[in-house]
Order: sequence, then structure tokens, then C-alpha cells
Amino acid sequence: MKILFIGDVVGRPGRALVRKSLNTLVRAHGIHFVVVNAENAAAGAGITREIATDLLKDGAHVLTSGNHVWDKREVLTFIDDEPRLLRPANYPLGAPGRGSTIARASNGVDVGVINIMGRVFLANIDDPFTSALVEIERLRQAGARVIFVDFHAETTSEKIAMGWHLDGKVTALIGTHTHVQTADGRVLPEGTAYLTDAGMTGPHDGVIGMDRSAVLARFLTGMPARFEPATGDVRLHGVVIGADETTGRATSIETLSLTADELERMSHHVAGGEAVGSRP
Repeated sequence: MKILFIGDVVGRPGRALVRKSLNTLVRAHGIHFVVVNAENAAAGAGITREIATDLLKDGAHVLTSGNHVWDKREVLTFIDDEPRLLRPANYPLGAPGRGSTIARASNGVDVGVINIMGRVFLANIDDPFTSALVEIERLRQAGARVIFVDFHAETTSEKIAMGWHLDGKVTALIGTHTHVQTADGRVLPEGTAYLTDAGMTGPHDGVIGMDRSAVLARFLTGMPARFEPATGDVRLHGVVIGADETTGRATSIETLSLTADELERMSHHVAGGEAVGSRP
């Protein structure tokens, strides 16, 4: 089976590109299951009920998040009622929402999804390494063999350590948060697909999705500045993972870095019945 993960969706430009291109990507790559990191989907910080609903209608099976999950306060009124929207599992006991879920792929396979968050340069919440193992066991007890993990963390060292920690225990461990796609995708020795960061889906003519003038002003003056999403050079970053649904082991990993124009051309190929699938 094939799993598509779309890296941090930023603001309206990122959402619009996902809406326009998700069906094309699913058809082109033979995707059975879609996970989207949506913690920056609402104006670059947070998520609303309407945006979560739209992304799920657009074809996402599960939405993951990270340190910005609480930025729009209205999330507190609906996250408990939407099992397909995850917050990091290692938030302390009492935090609303859930850190893992199981959803059914288009080929009938139940897929477990876990969201965890690093602690280096982020909030000092519970240990993600221990929390991940607890969630894995919970999902396995519920019958999931294929398990996908979004590790939202700042440093490469923490992400790489988690990859080795979970090798052979999950199908894939994909990093998010930095908004910069890395070039180290591989299948680890025990069968876990790994990538340090999936990158960002949204405007790339700014600074990690934000308008560059405000960001530069803050760096130059040290004064507070209101950040708004940039608007140009919109690109989709993500990863396609091949998995053996009987063993839960990854069989392949391929990164995606596509401009809006490239996705438009892909849609024409797909509509014309031409093969555009993943490389072997």
C-alpha cells in the first residue's frame, strides 16, 4: 500500500494547493492513505474547525499538528470530538484531544497514526520517546500493523534518535516543524521509513512560510512584529511511503517537492490517463 504525507500546510496558499492537487497526487501515486500536518493551516498558526473539516473533506484521513495546535483557541471546543485531528501524544495528562488514532485506508487496511513532539527548544512536556512506545502498543492492541508517526521537533539530532528508537516498531517516522525538506529519506535496517523533515506546503517566497519583510524587520531591529503568511512561489512538500500491510514494514520512501505549475501539469497527465506514478 501507499501512504502520502503532506508537510506543514501554511495558511490559505497552502490549503488552496492541497485542495487543488490532493486528488491528483492520490491518483498519480496510487495512494491509499493520506496524512496532513495542519498545525499552521489557519493564517500560519493554528487550526480552526472549518479548516479541519475542509482538509478532511478534501481527502485527508488524519490531520497531525505540533506546538501551534492551540494557537486558535476555538480548537479547544472541538478537538475532543474529532478523532481524526491529533495533538502531540506527549502532552501531559489532562490536555484535550488525543495523540493517536486508527483510520481505515481506501484499500481497507486500518492504519495507526501517532503525533509526538520533541522537547529540545520546544515546550518541556512529557518524554516523547516513552510516549511513542505507549501509543504504539495501544495501536497494536487495537489491531493496527501499519503505523505512521509524525515527530514534530526542532533539532535533527532528536529526530534521528527517534528514528533509531522506533526502527522496526513503526512503518514510518517522518519529521515536521522546521518547514525545510531534508534529503535523508531512507528505509532503516529494521523496516521503518525515515525522513528528518518533510518540509512545508505553502508559499516559499518568504521565511518558512511567513512574509519576509516582517521577519527581516524583527531580525534587524529585535522589535516585535506581526507575521502574516507570504503569498508567492507556492509549493507542495511531502513524502510517499510504500508499505507491506501484512508485516507493517516500509518498502520504499520518496520525497515530493512540487510547484503549483508542476502539479497542474501532473493533473493534465492524470486526466489523460498517462502514468505518473512513483519511481520504483
